[in-house]
Amino acid sequence: MAEIKKANKQEKIGSVVANKMAKTIVVEVTRRSAHPLYKRVVSKRKKFYAHDENETANVGDVVRIVECRPMSKLKRWQLGEVIRKAVQVTTDLSSIGIQTGPERRVSKKKGKG
Repeated sequence: MAEIKKANKQEKIGSVVANKMAKTIVVEVTRRSAHPLYKRVVSKRKKFYAHDENETANVGDVVRIVECRPMSKLKRWQLGEVIRKAVQVTTDLSSIGIQTGPERRVSKKKGKG
């Protein structure tokens, strides 16, 4: 009986920095490493394009992405899970009970003097 071997796929954890594309998110993964000469710890960042089939991830979410087959020129990862949802801040003041009306512009005219 042949034993089926499951492929070990790479996983990375990062935060979503963009979700404007259809079914695609941009995930920024930050890692810390020592500088080869000066031994100071520096943080390095890299962006990965990941496939988000159901469009569940939003900007600021912490997500796990999993390696997959190439889906486009840049997409080689897919969304594994959303680890932590970001707090969504709204600019719509009517949702918290503040009414906004038309803005009035006050123009200052130069007087003769």
